[in-house]
Amino acid sequence: MTQSIAVTGALMRRALNEVVRVPGAAVPGVVAPTIFLLGLTAAFGKLTEVRGFGGEDYISFLAPVTLLQCAGFTGAATGVNLARDIEQGWFDRLLVAPTPRVVLLGGVVLSAALRVLLPLGFLLTMGFAFGLNFPGVDGMLLVLILVPAYAVVAACWGASIALRFRTQAAGPLIQSVMFMFILFTASYAPLALLAPWLEAVARVNPVNQVIEGLRSGFVAEVSWHETWPALLTVLGMGLFFGALALRGVRRTGQ
Repeated sequence: MTQSIAVTGALMRRALNEVVRVPGAAVPGVVAPTIFLLGLTAAFGKLTEVRGFGGEDYISFLAPVTLLQCAGFTGAATGVNLARDIEQGWFDRLLVAPTPRVVLLGGVVLSAALRVLLPLGFLLTMGFAFGLNFPGVDGMLLVLILVPAYAVVAACWGASIALRFRTQAAGPLIQSVMFMFILFTASYAPLALLAPWLEAVARVNPVNQVIEGLRSGFVAEVSWHETWPALLTVLGMGLFFGALALRGVRRTGQ
């Protein structure tokens, strides 16, 4: 157990070192969600005056979507980095080490939970400067749980694709799936105001539960009614995509 924890920690530190040594690689994941938040708020901020919207500040309504975008970008980057390590042969050398493969995978995907704190902090700082509602201590705690957890979910998906195709060329597939998960939700307007087909898709999209859980702290008050579906969703998605990634890493080299 001690050795497994040490290996996991070393792989997580390696992922963080990449941010320090190549800071330019982290810029898209930091800047893009912030531009998305501020740009759409400036363009569509008056949507809150539409009957049935609820009257919240649009920046506060939109913030959970961009927070999950931070997580999606980070998780996708983790998968692409793993594909690079596979192409360069570094990951194959790890596989011959006397370490369980689940530990190797855990060190890779859990690094996303730490790396996402950089874009998360930048986005919230800029958001608060432009009028984003403070969600309260309980709301911030929920953000610090759900966003890193979703980053791990995205990293598990990215790792499963990287292990399947073993090339960085699979990067667009990793990113597009995470983007679609977030896009087809009640991201820009409440469910009741969406087109019928989009409302139907959003209702069955599990990521909508995560967005609604995060949104409760920014536009109202955190409640257990909104929180438990969000927590259950990230847990279920983590187990599902984690199983896919673990299946991939166990088959690697066989």
